[in-house]
Amino acid sequence: MKLYGYWRSSAAYRVRIALNLKSLTAEHISVHLVKDGGEQHSAVYAKLNAQELVPSLVIEQGEQQQVLTQSLAILEYLEEAYPQTALLPADLFDKSVVRSMAMLVACEVHPLNNLKVLQYLTNELSLEPDNKTAWYHHWVTEGFTALEKMLEKHSGRCCFGDEPTLADLCLVPQVYNAKRFNVDMSAYPNIQRVNDYCLTLQAFADAVPERQADAA
Repeated sequence: MKLYGYWRSSAAYRVRIALNLKSLTAEHISVHLVKDGGEQHSAVYAKLNAQELVPSLVIEQGEQQQVLTQSLAILEYLEEAYPQTALLPADLFDKSVVRSMAMLVACEVHPLNNLKVLQYLTNELSLEPDNKTAWYHHWVTEGFTALEKMLEKHSGRCCFGDEPTLADLCLVPQVYNAKRFNVDMSAYPNIQRVNDYCLTLQAFADAVPERQADAA
């Protein structure tokens, strides 16, 4: 397998954690999202990923090459193809709870604060830096406030019980980003507790952005 990503991409960060938890090996290929206007917009990469986003997972079987995009789809593929170290609970209802937590972050918070959105706010809408930061903080705060309540009910050491799930794979990168943009995390003790525990696990620690080969 080949994983096309970027060290500070939270979506690629999710997939790195999953690969580590499942003890899977993938060749990591850097796609620099800001250098020279963004390597993700090159003609070569656009053939691989029509959205011009990371991550992309390339699965090679003999002469056949298959490409998966969108981090949640990649995580679901890895979960079904490599069921060892399950990232979803066995119970059907519990699975849906975990997916709802993961989607809260990946589908509600992250897209509104993605690099291309922030660049659009600056370049096309001429938003001042302070206003762009306020935009970022608003959506993180709205999402984290809801997730904090869910963790009150479902969390143990992790978002759901005591073992990492898809929810943790989405949460930890988002917390990393929130801290990077100076979001006040004091209102989210459960989120902080889960994040801190997950980062004690080797699979999470090895996936942190600063430990990647392409870290700037």
